[in-house]
Amino acid sequence: MTKHIQTILAAFALSAAAAPSLAQSAPAKQDHGVLRQTVTQFLTVQAGGLPGQINVTVGAIDPRLNLAACAAPDPFLPNGARAWGKTTVGVRCTAPSPWTVYIPAMVQVQGDYLAAAVPLAQGQVIGPNDVARVRGDLTTLPPGILTESSQAVGYTVARTVAVGAPLRQDALRSQQAVASGQMVRLVSSGPGFKVTSDGRALANGSDGQTIQVRTPNGQVVSGVARLGGLVEVAY
Repeated sequence: MTKHIQTILAAFALSAAAAPSLAQSAPAKQDHGVLRQTVTQFLTVQAGGLPGQINVTVGAIDPRLNLAACAAPDPFLPNGARAWGKTTVGVRCTAPSPWTVYIPAMVQVQGDYLAAAVPLAQGQVIGPNDVARVRGDLTTLPPGILTESSQAVGYTVARTVAVGAPLRQDALRSQQAVASGQMVRLVSSGPGFKVTSDGRALANGSDGQTIQVRTPNGQVVSGVARLGGLVEVAY
């Protein structure tokens, strides 16, 4: 065997011996499954306050995405993003190698909401049979949707609502409980006492609204208007 061939074989043997160590020293890559799990858990927690069953679907992650492994991926919502409907979640890493990636996702919340069971006219007071519970994806509905009958029954329709339309907070207003200038019954209460007296309302007040009342001795007190001409004053 010539000296030249021996040199080539020796170089080949050294390369083969070094290959495993080079492979072992290659940096670990970030598992895309961990990224998906991180986004799912983050959105589930963020949407936890919504009334309904939460379902998170994480969008596709480019398989060519090659990130260094991160010990603690940190998810966040970019400016303007929200934790429901079609959204985007950012995931960043600070060590050992800093990187940031943005992952699309969809958050659906299946729950019950209130809809008009009949056409509702402006000025109409809503009764129990005027509303119906409907199940659907709450994230596709406009903000302020009502979900409980107690939020609608007894309230006055502020603007016409078509049959089947979701009921929103801004479409209703509380019934007027007290009119300006009306004589009202003041119910003052505190720890260990409750006193009733008369007074005159200084403004209109819907049920649950805070108004001012002038007492016979000229004192002005603030209280919560209630149906039936009552004003509750707490001490």
